[in-house]
Amino acid sequence: MATVLTRNERLDRLRQRQITPVLIAGGGINGISTFRELALQGIPAILVERDDWCQAASGALSRMIHGGLRYLETGEFGLVKESVIERDRLLKNASHYVFPLRTTVPVETFGGGMVNATRRFLRLSDKPARRGALLIKTGLSLYDLYTRQYGSMPKHQVRSEAATRDRWPGFAPWVKYSASYYDAWISAPERLGLELVEDAERACSDALALNYMQLISSDGESVTLKDTLSGEQFRLQPHVLVNAGGAWIDRLNQQIAPKSARQKLIGGTKGSHLILDHPELLRMLDGEMVYFENQEGRVCILYPWGGKVLAGSTDIRVDDPDNVVCEAAEKAYILESLRFVFPEVVVPESAVVYTFCGVRPLPASDAKLSGQISRNHSLVMLPPDPTRAWSTLCLVGGKWTTFRRFGEEAADRVLRLLGEKRHVSTTDLAIGGGRDFPAPAAQPAWIAQLAQQHALPLPRVTQLVKRYGSRALPLLSLLRDDDRPLHHHADYSATELRYLTEHEQVCQLEDLLVRRTSLAIGGELTPPLIQEISLLMAQTLGWSERQRVQQLQRCCASLARFHGLHGLYPTVMQQEAQHVSEQ
Repeated sequence: MATVLTRNERLDRLRQRQITPVLIAGGGINGISTFRELALQGIPAILVERDDWCQAASGALSRMIHGGLRYLETGEFGLVKESVIERDRLLKNASHYVFPLRTTVPVETFGGGMVNATRRFLRLSDKPARRGALLIKTGLSLYDLYTRQYGSMPKHQVRSEAATRDRWPGFAPWVKYSASYYDAWISAPERLGLELVEDAERACSDALALNYMQLISSDGESVTLKDTLSGEQFRLQPHVLVNAGGAWIDRLNQQIAPKSARQKLIGGTKGSHLILDHPELLRMLDGEMVYFENQEGRVCILYPWGGKVLAGSTDIRVDDPDNVVCEAAEKAYILESLRFVFPEVVVPESAVVYTFCGVRPLPASDAKLSGQISRNHSLVMLPPDPTRAWSTLCLVGGKWTTFRRFGEEAADRVLRLLGEKRHVSTTDLAIGGGRDFPAPAAQPAWIAQLAQQHALPLPRVTQLVKRYGSRALPLLSLLRDDDRPLHHHADYSATELRYLTEHEQVCQLEDLLVRRTSLAIGGELTPPLIQEISLLMAQTLGWSERQRVQQLQRCCASLARFHGLHGLYPTVMQQEAQHVSEQ
C-alpha cells in the first residue's frame, strides 16, 4: 500500500519550501490536470485549492463526457474534433468511471431550422431556434466523421415517426422523428479529479497538493498562502504562477497584481441541475439520454444517473461566482422543460432529491446569448512586471471533456518558461483506478477472483470495484478483517469510510458526503446517517466533540443552501441534543 501523507505532513513540507518553480492556484479539473502533467515531467509543482478538490464548477458539471454536437452550429469544428478525441481517450484511460451513453434527440420537423442555423453559423443571429431532422442529421454526419476518424462510437441513426413512437411512446405529440448517437457519461468526476492529484504526487515525490489552502496576497517578490482550516500563513516565491481559478480568475489576478490585471478574462454563466427520484421516468429512459430543445430552443438533457435521473440545465449570466445556488425559478424551469418532451409524466417537486450548480468559466464575451459564447479554452500569459517577479499563466475557459488536452497545453507553456522539456505523454496513460482495470468482458472473472482471494461476498466486491476501479485492491485487504456495515447504510462500512478519510485528503464532513462518496447526490443522506458518519470521522481525525458539532452544523447548512436539502438540519440538531443528554 502506497504511503499517504497526512495533512500535517503536507503542511510541514510546505513550511520547508520557500521557493517553487510552479505554483498552481485552483484545484478544479484544469488546475489538477496541469499539476499532473508537470509532475509527470519531474517538475515539483505546488497545487493549492482554497476549498476541496473539484468543489466548484468541476463538481457541478452535467456529468457528460461529450464531443459537443451543438458546437458544430457555431463553427467550432476544432473544438468538436478535440472533444471527440479526448472523450474516447477517457473511455480508455478512465474506463472505471467513464462509459458510453446512447443519446436520443426528439425532432418536430424534417427541414426546420436551416435558415436560423445558417444565420448563427455566420454570426448574423444569436436567436435560438429548434432544429429539424435534416439539420440534425447533417450535424450528426459530421460528428460521425470525427468519431470514425478519431474514436470508436457507433454511427448515428434517424428514426421515422412510427419507429420513434415504438421506442418512445411517452414523447409529446409534437415529436415526429428522432435521432440517436453515442457520447459518454462519468459516474464520479470529483473522484477522478482526486485520482489525478494522487497520480501526480506518485509520479514526482516533491510535487505537493494541498486543499483548503488559499492564495491571499502578494508583495511582488512572494505570495502569501493561508490554511483556511487553521489560519496559518505561508510565504512562497514562485517562478511561474498558474492561475487556474476558473470563474475567479479575474478576482485572483486583481488580488495579486491589482495594477497590472486590468484585462477582463472571464464572463461566467451559471448552470443548475436536478437529481430526480422518479422510477417511472427512469424506466422510460432505459439507459439512454434524451437531449432535447425546449419551447424556447434551449438545449436540455435528461438521463439515468446512479439509479436516479439527472435533469438540466440552465445557462444564466453571473457576475459574482460566490454563493450561486439553484434557485426555485431554475428548478421550475427545468421541470417545465421536462414536461414539454414528456407531457404525461408527472414529476412533482418532491421528486427532486438534490440540486447542484456551478459557474462555467467562459471567456469574456459581448454575445447577447450565453449559448453563443465559445466553450473552447485558451492560455493568457501575463509576463513579469514591476509589480510582480513571476510570470502568470491564466487558464481561460475549457470544458471537462478536454481537461487533459488543456492541462497538456498549459504544462508545455510552463515547461518552455522553465527551459525544460516534456518526457512523458498522457495521451494513453491510465488514470487512478483505471490502471490495470480489465475490459468489460473480462471484469466478471476478475471480480470473482478478487472475491475468492479476499474471502468477501461477490456482490460486495462488485460494488467496490464499481466505486473505485482497481484502487479497490488495497481496500479489499482491509475489509477482509472487518467489513461490518454502518448502522444506517448497509452499502458502506466503517472500515471503508475510515480508509477514504485517511487516504484521500478528507478534511471536512462535507468532503466525504458530497465528493468522496455519492451519498449526497444519490439522495441517500438521512439525519441518523450523517450523525453516525460524523462520529466515525471525529474518531478518525481526532476531532473534539465541539469540532464535531461544528462540522455537523456547517455541513447541514451547506447541504441546505447549495443542494436543496433543507430538512436535514433541524432533525440532526435534535438528534445531537438527545446524544448529549445520553452522555
